[in-house]
Amino acid sequence: MEIEALQMTPVRMHATSHLGETQQPEEVKGFADYLKDALKKVNALQLESDRQNALLAAGRVEDISQVVVASQKAEMALQLTLQLRNRATSAYQEIMRMQV
Repeated sequence: MEIEALQMTPVRMHATSHLGETQQPEEVKGFADYLKDALKKVNALQLESDRQNALLAAGRVEDISQVVVASQKAEMALQLTLQLRNRATSAYQEIMRMQV
């Protein structure tokens, strides 16, 4: 008498769950992706400020406060970006000075 090997097939769940176990996991964003997104937002604020200034120069702006707000948003975003860059550079230099 010959003994055959068991044919095992993987079990798959086909039912939907109200707890969310069957949902596909969300894609995890890395640090580089967050950094790129943040820089794109800062760039968009700068471009909007430039656009508002061009409209002001052309005389197409009714409310000057819109131009000032767009300019201040761009300035604050740029200052924050520069401070983050400075802190990251400082941290990198500090790590490089450590002796192993």
